[in-house]
Amino acid sequence: MRAVRGGVGFAKVAGNYAASLLAQTNANKLGYDQVLWLDGVEQKYIEEVGSMNIFFVENGKVITPELNGSILPGITRKSIIELAKNLGYEVEERRVSIDELFESYDKGELTEVFGSGTAAVISPVGTLRYEDREIVINNNETGEITQKLYDVYTGIQNGTLEDKNGWRVVVPKY
Repeated sequence: MRAVRGGVGFAKVAGNYAASLLAQTNANKLGYDQVLWLDGVEQKYIEEVGSMNIFFVENGKVITPELNGSILPGITRKSIIELAKNLGYEVEERRVSIDELFESYDKGELTEVFGSGTAAVISPVGTLRYEDREIVINNNETGEITQKLYDVYTGIQNGTLEDKNGWRVVVPKY
C-alpha cells in the first residue's frame, strides 16, 4: 500500500513515496524493477506501479484503475486515455482487483501491461508477481498496443506527428 483514500495519494509529494522505499528495496532484492501497489483499504485493488499510473490491455481494450483519491491523476495518464480513444481503442477506467488480473491472464485475455508517467512516458511491464505466483506478460515483449501508444505519443512530443489534441505549446523567446 502506497497511499490511502482521504490522504494525499492523488498528489506528487515526497511523503507519498517515502513509505514505499522498503517495499521497493525488497522488490529489487527479488529481481523486480517496480512495486505494484494495491489499495490501502481492502488491499486487493490495483492502483499504481512504482510512481507510475498503470494500464492493462485485455482483448484489445485498454483498462486503467479509476481515480479514487489515492491515485495520481497524471497528465500522461490523461493523455494516454485520450490518445487510445482517438486511435479507436475502447478504454475503461474502473477498479481492477489483483485476482481479476491473474484470472484474465489465465484465460488468455490479458495481453499487455504498461506504466505511464512524465519521465518514463510508457514503460511495458514484462513480469508480475503476487504472493507466490509470477506471470510473464507477452513473453516479456512490448505489446502491439503499448508500442503504438508510445510511438504516437512520442511522435507528437517530438513534432514528427501531427498534434490533433493541441498538447504542444510554442513557448515564445524573450
